[in-house]
Amino acid sequence: MDRVTAPATPDFGKNGSSAMIENVTFEEIQIGQQASLSRRLTMSDIELFATVSGDINPAHLDEEYAADSQFHKVIGHGMWSGSLISAVLGTLLPGPGTIYMGQDLRFKRPVGLGDVITVTVTAKEKHSEKNIVVFDCVARNQDGKEVVSGLAEVIAPTRKVRRAAHELPQVQVIRHDGHDELLGKTESLPPVPTAVVHPCDESSLKGAVEAAEANLIDPVLIGPASKIKSVAEAHGLDISRYRIVDVAHSHASAETGVRLARSGECEAVMKGSLHTDELMAEVVRKETGLRTGRRLSHVFVMNVPTYPRTLLITDAAINIYPTLEDKVDIVQNAIDLAKVLGVETPRVAILSAVETVNPKIASTLEAAALCKMADRGQIKGGILDGPLAFDNAISLEAARTKGIVSEVAGQADILLVPDLEAGNMLAKQLSFLANSDAAGIVLGARVPIILTSRADNVRTRLASCAVAVLAAAARRRGAAAAAE
Repeated sequence: MDRVTAPATPDFGKNGSSAMIENVTFEEIQIGQQASLSRRLTMSDIELFATVSGDINPAHLDEEYAADSQFHKVIGHGMWSGSLISAVLGTLLPGPGTIYMGQDLRFKRPVGLGDVITVTVTAKEKHSEKNIVVFDCVARNQDGKEVVSGLAEVIAPTRKVRRAAHELPQVQVIRHDGHDELLGKTESLPPVPTAVVHPCDESSLKGAVEAAEANLIDPVLIGPASKIKSVAEAHGLDISRYRIVDVAHSHASAETGVRLARSGECEAVMKGSLHTDELMAEVVRKETGLRTGRRLSHVFVMNVPTYPRTLLITDAAINIYPTLEDKVDIVQNAIDLAKVLGVETPRVAILSAVETVNPKIASTLEAAALCKMADRGQIKGGILDGPLAFDNAISLEAARTKGIVSEVAGQADILLVPDLEAGNMLAKQLSFLANSDAAGIVLGARVPIILTSRADNVRTRLASCAVAVLAAAARRRGAAAAAE
């Protein structure tokens, strides 16, 4: 009796050459002939199957829900095991040219994460009038217990086929749970009283309402009351629960929002539909603004699907061409925020075009100076290294290839960019080309400042507010500790 076995995935040879795939024709098939393959169920398998099929039953995807279910764990889709039967029939026995006519399946046991399923098909009947073959189909787990059984009826090929196995595209599961984790950190914290400055279009007003409904902020809507109410009515937004401070125009909105934050009535400021420059002009005003001893800077908090940790990019929105002195505050702001987000000792990669000091490239000289300043305690709480090119900062393999020995290279938590142009392009490339989730906040003022954009989606707006909630909570703790 012949038996055919196969690995879980196609085996590709050297230099990209693929293995051969060959069928077994109707005439060649013998009763009792078998073929098998094995596959370990992973979470990626479940997510990809759900994506392709549209079956998002929480029994397969939600650990909390599954824990209370009949099986007390996440289980694979029943038809995932069924699809392995199809794989055997279509690639091994009979193989290329096979036409499925029918399949019946009985599901006997659940398949959990990590289970290794071995599918075996056995030729049971042959009907020469239409080249039909009936197969017994059995799937067993690593303990030898049946999980699926049934019969398959196929039309077997009559022409011999032998050709290179098709090389499948690489598929990556893009996860967006980093921002979910960020939002989870705010669940035990009260909503932050937030001055929402001039929310006079759908995007900015909706962002404030969504953040309030998520229990992140307690918004104070500042602007022309009639216009705010009109926008709310036009877009079906319920703002009846929120305080409105009626002022005539955007400049007065910025002035009022900053005043409320300065007085302590609000613990955060959120940009509405006015221009960023108009708001920030009031924030930095000497006598009435929100300045502290630190320079203000912006931080993008990014969860990149291809990177294993949250990545902070600074400064990409406030300081256009920061000096060395400016960068000291910029990097300190980012380190402090990283600690608030739960990074015990943030690793800071100071970016440039190269990873060696070059007197002709100012950013490399500043990187070297910043590292020495950190050694002398002028920058605290993090580990700095630079200059580092972007690849060396985020790829251990790239760093090893170039012989870079560093505590930061390949595992950076913070990327300090040379200037606003570089940072802005980098952050937007990660968002729009790498499907990254982003959040943004301005630090260095008396309160965190949330800068929203009309291009921001709901997740970005909520995550930005979550960062502000965590920053405000840390500020309260610091103030309480100082008062003791």
